[in-house]
Amino acid sequence: MTDETSTYRKLLDLFHHRDVPYRLMDHPPEGQTVRASELRGHRLSAAAKCMVVTVVGGAAAHRHVLAVVPGDRRVRLKQLARACGGRSARFADHDVAEELGGTVSGTITPFSFHPDLGVVADPALFEERELYFNAARLDRSVAILSEDYRRLAEPEVVAIVQ
Repeated sequence: MTDETSTYRKLLDLFHHRDVPYRLMDHPPEGQTVRASELRGHRLSAAAKCMVVTVVGGAAAHRHVLAVVPGDRRVRLKQLARACGGRSARFADHDVAEELGGTVSGTITPFSFHPDLGVVADPALFEERELYFNAARLDRSVAILSEDYRRLAEPEVVAIVQ
């Protein structure tokens, strides 16, 4: 079971403790990247789309990663698996994704607050000046500078999109 309130609080605490400016945006509940981007009023490429992925085989044996890509792109699972030292990758089971992400599907943030969830981001994400994503809630989003996201999340940056 997830605790969205806790993940939301962790996210805001991270911004406050690291003195990172951010903007909160309230909107009707929405978990789909395309529709949430429309509600927030930005280009789809500026959305940080987040997916929990299970990587299997190889040096990774069995590992979960948070793949973060621009909202207008799709994750290339084979490429992600190779980058993580695995043979294959698949989207994590719903329950696993929510447990590791700390919130319900559609609200998973591009930050990992779980020790068993590494973060992998595509370099195309950083072509945008500002990134937008749901703030562990369906009805609230956050915007931060992409350079601040990169500094805070410290993702492994690997080309993983189509």
